[in-house]
Amino acid sequence: GRVHPFDDPKFRDAAVLLVNKNFGCGSSREHAPQALSRWQKGIRAIVGESFAEIFFGNCVSLGVPCVVVDAASIEALQKAVAADPSMVVTVDLKDKIVSVGALRFPLRIPEGVRQQFLDGRWDTTAELLANREAILALARKLPYLSSF
Repeated sequence: GRVHPFDDPKFRDAAVLLVNKNFGCGSSREHAPQALSRWQKGIRAIVGESFAEIFFGNCVSLGVPCVVVDAASIEALQKAVAADPSMVVTVDLKDKIVSVGALRFPLRIPEGVRQQFLDGRWDTTAELLANREAILALARKLPYLSSF
């Protein structure tokens, strides 16, 4: 029988997951992206035709960018990696390019999310913790938090 790619030893070192349409549909809990980020050495980016909205948001909160390419591009990427699993897939958020070998494809990602990744500001919990004193100072000024 056919071996699932996650069970196939030739893909053990994969860091980029190549998927098709509406990936993550039915995976509204954070467990799915957490499992992917912990598989083997960890999935660090996902390239696909489209993503389920909640799954996409959960991936962002975990630091795993989900980028979109067209169907022909994902097919070419999947074929290239199937032919040579040692090929490195690169997701370049700065220049908005997905590449493998000599193949290069434009990627799409919402600009705000792209900027969060480029600035290292995708982790909202870390953002809150880094600004703890400013948050507490503001909270002390708010009448509904300081006994009116």
